Amino acid sequence: MTTPYHAHAASLPGLKRVLACSALLAAASLSAQTLSSPISPAPAGAKPAATAPGFDLPVGQGPGVHGANSPFPPLAARTDVVPWSVLTAVKTKNEKNRILPVFNLDQMALNQKTQRIQGFMMPLDPGEKQKHFLLSSVPLTCAFCLPGGPESMVEVKTKTPVKYSMEPVVVEGRFLVLNDDSYGLYYRITDASSVR
Repeated sequence: MTTPYHAHAASLPGLKRVLACSALLAAASLSAQTLSSPISPAPAGAKPAATAPGFDLPVGQGPGVHGANSPFPPLAARTDVVPWSVLTAVKTKNEKNRILPVFNLDQMALNQKTQRIQGFMMPLDPGEKQKHFLLSSVPLTCAFCLPGGPESMVEVKTKTPVKYSMEPVVVEGRFLVLNDDSYGLYYRITDASSVR
């Protein structure tokens, strides 16, 4: 029997730590880096992104940024995985002091189905083998920084441990679109296994 996700909240100190530290570190690093994005910037005149209270940082927006000096190349195009451009095209709405996702038909069509996702591992716990981690559309630039908004990440829970790699990985499993996740995540893949 599977327990509800929120019942595992105590086992997620790494996720809480990463999400909390990333906003502060991103504020300090934005002015120091020249960033490039795998997806074109918003057109001129587009509505500005929502910002976190007390920070001038976009929240829930953006596909992630790939540092120009990153030692890792961007993800290679593959036809057997869900493109990040589909996942990052989510819109958001403000509701009761919260920012919630508004998914389109392409994203909702992925829900509750077996999908493959390619990305970079963001471990939530120490160790060479990982059963619970985040998969990001772009590589990490530091151990405590999130490379993009929640639409640029997928929470992964695997059947068996996956060896941590700094190179891109592909996982396959049951894909979930999350309307109101307590950690602010938009996507999760469960019963996942590593794919070559």
